[in-house]
Amino acid sequence: MEDEALVAMLVEDAVREAGCTVALTASNIQDAVAAAATDGFDVALLDMNLNGQKAHALPVLLKARGKPFAFVTGYGESGVLDEFRAVPIVTKPFRVDDIVGALEALRRGLDGPVETAPHR
Repeated sequence: MEDEALVAMLVEDAVREAGCTVALTASNIQDAVAAAATDGFDVALLDMNLNGQKAHALPVLLKARGKPFAFVTGYGESGVLDEFRAVPIVTKPFRVDDIVGALEALRRGLDGPVETAPHR
């Protein structure tokens, strides 16, 4: 779930490089909530700001459904609600390896921040 088209394409490429399939994408809150309510995916990657709207309902919905997820956000830990600080967080800008690492952590069922170095 990403609102910037170029970033969404980069995330999709990273997902494919990790050996996963992109099931669906959403670029606004309404589409993201509808997508999160479906069974068409195994894990989710969430941006916490979609077109200027905070997406705090998404992790709540995904947690309630038992769907693993990671954050991909420019806000880092400060943009994540306290109750979700143990969820993997990939900070923008990211490398493909950062997304791959987050997906691998989700596959293994591990929680906690994904080690990512700041990129300039």
